Amino acid sequence: MVVHICCSVDSHYFLTKLKELYPNKKLHGFFYNPNIHPKEEYDLRLLDVKKSCKKLNIPLSEGEYELKKWLNVTKKEENEPEKGERCLTCFKERVAKTAKFAKDLGDHEITTTLLMSPKKSLKQLEMAAKEVEELFGVEFFQIDLRKNGGTNEQFSLSKKEGLYHQDYCGCIYALRRQKDKKNELPIELFSQINGQITPSSAKEKYELYEKDESKTREIFLNYRLLSAKLFTKDEVISSHPLFYSYPLKPRIKTEPLKINEEVAKDKNGQIIFITIKMINRVLNRDFSNVKELLKNPLRVEEELTIRDILQNSFYSLTPIVVVDRLPSGRLFFECEAKIFPDVRELLAIVR
Repeated sequence: MVVHICCSVDSHYFLTKLKELYPNKKLHGFFYNPNIHPKEEYDLRLLDVKKSCKKLNIPLSEGEYELKKWLNVTKKEENEPEKGERCLTCFKERVAKTAKFAKDLGDHEITTTLLMSPKKSLKQLEMAAKEVEELFGVEFFQIDLRKNGGTNEQFSLSKKEGLYHQDYCGCIYALRRQKDKKNELPIELFSQINGQITPSSAKEKYELYEKDESKTREIFLNYRLLSAKLFTKDEVISSHPLFYSYPLKPRIKTEPLKINEEVAKDKNGQIIFITIKMINRVLNRDFSNVKELLKNPLRVEEELTIRDILQNSFYSLTPIVVVDRLPSGRLFFECEAKIFPDVRELLAIVR
């Protein structure tokens, strides 16, 4: 039987129970989820599913990541609520692809771990299954493992196994609706232009979940830089604001005062300028200029190290801007950024 897999939290318990209840069924996992956005989130969920299937000794195949096709299929259903028409369309797409894969594999029985998700409609899944059965001549194995405490067991098992527990189904439209309702920033859709790995991002989580170690959670102050520009009346200056740079005004007019060969400060304490030379000296790097730093970004922890040296605090919000050489004369600094409370996972320290 080919089992369509949506995520490890649903699949690990679902596959465990199938093996327990139907030991004679030969299971084959199939990860096909073009609805998951962005790609970094898709990769993270796939990573965790691979680890889960390996533990359960179940072979796993990956379908294509056909995001553009999925967006076209769900066109005009963008504003549908959870469990609305878009969800039904999405189920049909994924179950149909599973059926095609099963037929190519020589199998005629399929099911999906979506049946395990408490946020999915079993009725919609049944409707999608019937349509796919008729189209592909396969048999859909319908089972409800949520009842009789199954959902509680599912989450207990996922916690015990240290699986990645996402907080949205994967769909960009559902995520936006969810974030708008809570008045939250959809940081899952943010990706740094320079490729820097930011706190609580899918890339950071991927690095974390590559490690088979215990994890803990912390509440912290997160930050995202949306845009920034340093310029004079005549030109834009190559620059990079460090993490937590958060000016009180979106536009600052300044005439920096040189403190030493590496640091200059605004006389009103609104902004600090440092040279690439200071970055190289403190972090033992060899950047020739800011453009090179942007192509090979520092880790956030390194940027906070610089902030701590200059401000005696990791959490100072004073804009600290890296430049090739200390500027002089009248300058303008424009910056839009967001600061917000967030929760992230970290490796647990065993004492």
